[in-house]
Amino acid sequence: MDDGPSLRTLLVGIDAACDRVLAPLFEDDEVPTLESIYSIGTSGPLESQIPPWTASAWPSLYTGKNPGKHGVYGFLSFDGYDWDVVNATDVREKTLWELLDSHGVASVVVNVPVTYPPREFDGALIPGYTAPEDPDCHPAGVLEDVRNAIGEYRVYPDEDAADLGRAYGDCVRMRGEAFRYLADRFDPEFGFVEFQATDSIFHKRPEDDEAVRTIYREVDRQLREILEAHEPTNVIVASDHGMGPYNGHEFRVNERLREEGLVETVRGGEGMPTWATVRDGNLKEGEDAASYEPGIAERAMATVAGFGLTSQRINAVLERLGIADLAAAYVPAGVVNAGAAQVDFPESTAYVRSRIELGVRINLEGRDPNGVVPPEEYAAVRTRIIDALRAVTTPDGDPVFEAVEPREEFFHGPESEHAVDVVTVPADFDHFLSATLRDEEFGPPSEPWNHKLEGTVAAHGADIDHGAGVGHAHLFDIAPTVLSTLDVPVDERMDGDPLPCVEPAGTRRYPRLDEGRSVETSDEHVEQRLADLGYIE
Repeated sequence: MDDGPSLRTLLVGIDAACDRVLAPLFEDDEVPTLESIYSIGTSGPLESQIPPWTASAWPSLYTGKNPGKHGVYGFLSFDGYDWDVVNATDVREKTLWELLDSHGVASVVVNVPVTYPPREFDGALIPGYTAPEDPDCHPAGVLEDVRNAIGEYRVYPDEDAADLGRAYGDCVRMRGEAFRYLADRFDPEFGFVEFQATDSIFHKRPEDDEAVRTIYREVDRQLREILEAHEPTNVIVASDHGMGPYNGHEFRVNERLREEGLVETVRGGEGMPTWATVRDGNLKEGEDAASYEPGIAERAMATVAGFGLTSQRINAVLERLGIADLAAAYVPAGVVNAGAAQVDFPESTAYVRSRIELGVRINLEGRDPNGVVPPEEYAAVRTRIIDALRAVTTPDGDPVFEAVEPREEFFHGPESEHAVDVVTVPADFDHFLSATLRDEEFGPPSEPWNHKLEGTVAAHGADIDHGAGVGHAHLFDIAPTVLSTLDVPVDERMDGDPLPCVEPAGTRRYPRLDEGRSVETSDEHVEQRLADLGYIE
């Protein structure tokens, strides 16, 4: 760069970072570059949103708006009872880099979730989570250029690697190298690089402390090299949520709704498709979920399920014999799913369709394809669900939920109609909510660690008032804060505000997106990745 560095604001996204994870790393001097931003700058907890999961939280961070405005509530989008993995066309609000583009500010964006397929703007973008392994990037052909410049670049790590920490660390390295190459080439004023491996390792091996440290050491190395190469005027570090152990129970919400007479089930039917169904089927050949046809073994399992011999009952016997895990390793998941009692979504009054959404959807006439609840009964049915779930206690006698509320308590905006009707927030995020049917309402958490509501934020730089602090920072505040550091007015429809440590640049109204949603389905690797991390049951 002939005239010296021009990168004014660097936003570093570290998925799942929080005090619980960072404190021991700081104490052991594992991440000195990252720690210096916290110690020299200003920092504090960053409250996430409901639901605090990657696919919804990052769009909230980079639009500054709640899901009721941007439209993404989880990893899946729904059209009636059909589903697909979300992509950037599901985000119905303009992103940070698109707002900056309208002010003549160039950006480089690397590995940010739900940014595929990218839209045009001044700068470059390599998509992150929910993109296919070889995604379209912006500008066209730039991914090939990156690979020619730095070598291998992967969206997802090699899950078959013997050393998972090293495999994840390799992906972290690729993010940093790709960002530096693109920043050199496009000379942006705004940069955004996101590290996903810091979350993924806790879903796969939360007990592997050395793998966690390996990943964070690589994050710190890449951050140091970006700072040395491009000398950003301001650096903002933010996470989408926190991470921690689940010490409570797994609660299967659909089981309670079945007990209340609200969920109907089908044995051996299709139910809601899951990754387990399609993984062993046509998607391995690149076909979409809608084309899946059950095999002989699945049809046989579905037949016996029709007579009451469900997978859940078979599993109970195997557990008593102590061989359930062994059997699960060798029986195709599609066979298990074909024999499982499943939610009959068109026939049910209400149901949980995806655990990530944190809530219950009512099967409403006029909205859902086979709605069974008349509009005039909607309020009464919703109140019945709320009362029933508020009353649920664990086997220890503790409340399962911190809050059970109508959706309008959490979501507002033109995309609210796509949300669940009843929002369910587990107490202290210590209980694992599941959409599965297991005959028993409670069990041990399927994952020992999972998302928590409190993430982290830190800021340092010439345009940061370190003494003013971050106040009661919220996820929605990050986009307004970034815009303020670049002297760009904040969208008046944003739900957040600039943090106290920056000088606001005023407000203005920006138009919503007017592009249509894509109907393209994602490939097998995306869905496998989501299932491997427990996002699709």
